[in-house]
Amino acid sequence: MYAHSPERVRFGAFELDLSTGELGSIQGSLPDNPRPNNTVLLREQVLQVLRMLVEREGKIVTREEIKSRLWGNDTNIDFDQGINSTIKTLRRVLGDSADSPRYIETLGRRGYRLMPTIEYPEAAPGTALEIDRERGEQTASEMSENTARVEPQIKPRWRKAAVVLGSAVILVGVGYISWRHSRAITAPKSERIRLAVLPFQNLTGDPNKEYLADGLTEGTISQLGRLNPEQLAVVARTSVMGYKHKDEHLDQIGRDLSVQYVLENSLRSSGDRIRLTSQLIRVKDQSRLWSQDYNYAATDILDVEDDVAKEVAREIELRLTSQQRAELSRPHPVNPEAFDAYLQGYYFFQRDTDKDTDMAARYFERATQLDPSYALAWVWLSRARNWQAEEGLIPREEGRSLSHEAIKRALAMDPNLAEAYSQMGRLKSVDFDWVGADDSIRRAIALEPGNPEYLDQAAFSAAKFGRSGEALALARRAVELDPLNAFSWGTRGEIEYYEGQLAGAEEDVKKSLELSADVWPGPFLLSEIYLTQGRPQDALPEIELVRSDHVRTYLYALAYAAIGREKQSDSALKELIAKYGTRKAFLVASVYAFRNERDEAFEWLDRSYAQREDDVADMKFWPMLKNLHSDPRYSAFLNKIHLPTT
Repeated sequence: MYAHSPERVRFGAFELDLSTGELGSIQGSLPDNPRPNNTVLLREQVLQVLRMLVEREGKIVTREEIKSRLWGNDTNIDFDQGINSTIKTLRRVLGDSADSPRYIETLGRRGYRLMPTIEYPEAAPGTALEIDRERGEQTASEMSENTARVEPQIKPRWRKAAVVLGSAVILVGVGYISWRHSRAITAPKSERIRLAVLPFQNLTGDPNKEYLADGLTEGTISQLGRLNPEQLAVVARTSVMGYKHKDEHLDQIGRDLSVQYVLENSLRSSGDRIRLTSQLIRVKDQSRLWSQDYNYAATDILDVEDDVAKEVAREIELRLTSQQRAELSRPHPVNPEAFDAYLQGYYFFQRDTDKDTDMAARYFERATQLDPSYALAWVWLSRARNWQAEEGLIPREEGRSLSHEAIKRALAMDPNLAEAYSQMGRLKSVDFDWVGADDSIRRAIALEPGNPEYLDQAAFSAAKFGRSGEALALARRAVELDPLNAFSWGTRGEIEYYEGQLAGAEEDVKKSLELSADVWPGPFLLSEIYLTQGRPQDALPEIELVRSDHVRTYLYALAYAAIGREKQSDSALKELIAKYGTRKAFLVASVYAFRNERDEAFEWLDRSYAQREDDVADMKFWPMLKNLHSDPRYSAFLNKIHLPTT
C-alpha cells in the first residue's frame, strides 16, 4: 500500500496538519516543504469531523457516525444542534457555503461528503489515515486524552490560555483546550480596534431560551462598550443581530461591519447549569486567538458578561483605569428570578409592537417585585410605561406618572446607570425641560459613550438648541457604531433634513430603507423630503407605503395641498382632526402651517402643548412650520415651551 504522510493532507486550497489540528490556506504554487499561511487551530469537535471527511476521501460520512464519534452514548446532548453547529463552523473556516458548496456537500438528511480530492505532500512509512480509522470509535473522553497528548507538539506561538474547569464545563461532553496567541493584539495607532459581538447561539435545544441568548448578547456588548471607548469600538446590537441564525462568512462580516475582531458565543444548558463558550477570532485570517468555556449555576449567569469582558480586555490589551477594573470585579447581587424576568421583558420590548410592549411591561414589573433594588429593571419598566402612555394603551397621565416613579427608583438604586439617564432625558423632554433633558443625555453618553441609541438622542437634543455641527457629528458616530442599523441611518437623514441638507438626507433615508423596508421614519421622512424639495408627485407613492394611518392621512393632506388639489387636502385634514386630533394636534398644526393658515396653526399648537405631545419638542426645526417663523406668535410659543429663540 502506498504510504501517506503522517503529518499533513491537502484538499482544495487548504492543508491540514493531523498532528496538531492546524489548518492553513495555501497561496500560490506549492514548494517542496510548504508552510501554511493564515493558520488556524481547529477546536476539537471541528477537527474530528474534518478528520472523518478526510478519512472517507469523497465518500459520505453519516450524521449517525458523527454523533458516535463526538458524543458516544451521551443521551443529554442535542445532537442535531451540535452537528449543525459544528458543520457550520467548519464551513465558515473553509469559506464554504451550504447553498453553493465547494468543500462540504450536504446529502439530504444522511450526512456530508468532502468534495475536493485529497493530496499527500510527501510519502513515508505508516499511514496516518489508517491510524485515524483505528480511532474511529473513540469516545469523547478518549478524544480529550488525545488532545492532551497533542499539546506539547503545538508550535511555540500558541500557548494554553485556559484550563478545563471539570466535566461539567466540558462543552457537549468534549474536552476543550483553549489557546491564546502569544503576540499582543494592539490597536493601530491611527484608529481604534473594532469588535463585533456576534449573537449568542442558543444550543440548548429549547427555543424558549432565545430571550436568554439575546439578553446575554446585549449585556456583553454593553459591558465591552463601556471598557475603553477611545481604544475599543464595539458594534451595536442592532447591526450584529442581523447575523442571527445566518451562516455568514467571517470575512463578509468583517467587511459589513468594518471590524478586525469578532467574539463568538454559544449557550447550552444541563439541568440547573448554564454552559457558555466564547472565542475571540481575528477576521483577516480567521484565527482563533482565545477561547474559553464557562460553567455557571443558573443563579450566577449574570457574571458571564463581566468574565468575558475581562478576558477580551486582557487579550487586546485595553488600558483600563482602576475604577474600570473594579467595576468588572463588582458583584451583581440580583435575584436570579428577577434577572430572568428582566431578560424576558427585554426580549419582548425589542419586538417593537404594542402587544409585545404590554407583555414586556408585565415582565419588568415582575422583575422589580422580585428584586426591588434591581435598577435596570426599573429603567425598562419606565420605558414600557411611557410607550403604553404614548400609544394610548393605558391612560396617558397614569402612564407618565408610573414612568417617572420608576426612573426615580432606578436612579436611587444606581446613580451611575447610563440607561437611567437616557430614559430621564426622554421624560424631561415630555415635560418641556429641554435643558434638563440635554444634561441627562450628556450624562448617559459620559457613562457609556459607545451606545448609538444615546448618540441619536443627543443628536436630536443638539438640533433643538441649534447646535447643528454637533448634531450631525453625533448622528454620524451612531452610524459608525451601528452600520447595519436602519434606524441610525434614518436618524442621520432626519438630522440632515432638519439642517436643510436635503440631498444627503434623501440618500441616507434610502440607505435606511435598503436595510429595512419597515424602518421608522422611512417612507414618512422620504415623503417630507420630497415635499420640501417641491416634488409632491414623487411623494405620493412613498405615502402609500407608510403604515401608520394617522401619519399617512397627515402626509396626504400636505401632498394634495402642494399639488393644488384643495378639496382632497381638506378631506384628509378633516379626517386627521376627527380621528386623531386629541392625540396628534401637532400634525394638524403642521398641515395648517404648510397651507399658510396661521391662525389655525397656532390654535392647534396650543392644543398640542396642552396635551403634552412629544412632537412639540421638534417645534424649532420642523420644516413644515417654516411659514410661521416670521410671525411674532412663533417666538412667543418657543418661550412658552422653554426653547431658545435663536
